Amino acid sequence: MKPRIAITTGDPSGIGPEVAAKAAADARVLACCEPVVYAPPNPAAFAPGVLSGAAGRAAYDAIVRAVDAARRGDVQAIATAPINKEALRLAGLPWSGHTDMLAHLTGAPHVAMMFHSDALRVVLATVHIALADVPRTLTRDSLERTIALTAEELPRFGAAAPRIAVAGLNPHAGEHGLFGCEETETIAPAIDACRARGIDVSGPWPADTVFVRARRGDFDAVVACYHDQGLIPVKLLAFGQAVNVTLGLPIIRTSVDHGTAFDIAGRGIADPESMIAAVLLAARLATAVRPA
Repeated sequence: MKPRIAITTGDPSGIGPEVAAKAAADARVLACCEPVVYAPPNPAAFAPGVLSGAAGRAAYDAIVRAVDAARRGDVQAIATAPINKEALRLAGLPWSGHTDMLAHLTGAPHVAMMFHSDALRVVLATVHIALADVPRTLTRDSLERTIALTAEELPRFGAAAPRIAVAGLNPHAGEHGLFGCEETETIAPAIDACRARGIDVSGPWPADTVFVRARRGDFDAVVACYHDQGLIPVKLLAFGQAVNVTLGLPIIRTSVDHGTAFDIAGRGIADPESMIAAVLLAARLATAVRPA
């Protein structure tokens, strides 16, 4: 039997409803799963391209319904269309995106955002925070847990014995403390602790070359210290084909690699390929035998 995959439509004022509908009707999707669309009950009430708290709340409510369905087993995975972080805040919701929201809704103790593509896999050690806050947020404990979670989850994506690289935070990975102390005081100790547990992880590597090496096949994934450090290379190589996967959840969740695109919402021109890729990966994960 084909798995049932929930597709949430995201912010109803963005391109989410359009790409979700296109993905649900795509022949490739229908061949491998049964899509179940979760949308607000009154989508016509939201004007395209208009930021609002009402839209943020409607997006959240649809996500809650899809998560509940996944936890009951009514659907085997969730693929989410993009939500708008400002709309969430206008709705009085505290989360900065799907990742921390889904961790809260499922009670997951530690999650990580991974962008998966054929060209490159990147896991983020910190996500939606100001760049100035990264050094104090990137602790040894949090990085250890992210590396360990990455090693645990990568076999589901075809890396049976995952080789993980960790990018440095500073230029030249700090150059032995010349350009910053985070590599020596935080990142290297976390790597050493994970290696002592048998994880094949190395670094910290200079961020200006580690993604090139991963693309070449030296590593199965790169753990990046902050949002743009990891997403610029993966989107440069695979924008529209990369899939956002939340590691560490008790349910399967994938998503697109783009935002709500209010500037083209309602015009019928949104490209659904990333949404389709997200649904296809969700279906693949839902039917795969989880490694022991």
